[in-house]
Amino acid sequence: MIKDTIKQAFLDLLPDPEPIIEEPVVEAAANDTAEDGKKKKAVKKEEPPRVNGVLECDHAAHGYDIDVQLEPGELLAAVMILDKNDFFLESITGVDWIKEKQLESVYDFSRYDFDQCRVVIRTRTPRDNPNIPTISKIYPGANWHERETHDFFGIKFEGHPHLIPLLLPEDADFHPLLKDFKP
Repeated sequence: MIKDTIKQAFLDLLPDPEPIIEEPVVEAAANDTAEDGKKKKAVKKEEPPRVNGVLECDHAAHGYDIDVQLEPGELLAAVMILDKNDFFLESITGVDWIKEKQLESVYDFSRYDFDQCRVVIRTRTPRDNPNIPTISKIYPGANWHERETHDFFGIKFEGHPHLIPLLLPEDADFHPLLKDFKP
């Protein structure tokens, strides 16, 4: 099965890293107030532990099957694994982890045969120097996704052939999806 093949390829690629500390995942209650009017406490939703940054997920619950967290220097090798296994790039976006002083780039991949193997790759970079290698040499369609992510989050994709604004004005010196952005 392709999912097992891909998961094993990532496990072989990635060393056992320092764990990335995230906000706890909280499952929202359907009714967040008790009968007495007091707020109910949120219940933590437990996830299985990551192995070398790789987490196998329940497709029905998450919408993807494999979630990979890696360092920016490991990104190109991981993307080449997906390319060699006939995955296509769905999207690239960013996340501003302002409290951790990091920006995260999130890559979504899938297959045309819909073998229920959607893969999410996440990589974080310091917020004050957000550099990640471009994947546009492997997936040419990543070009405009990276330009959009650069527009909105300020992540610089090293080696990108034409990293100019895509949606913002050419003279824009701001990134509107950063949490500390003030219009």
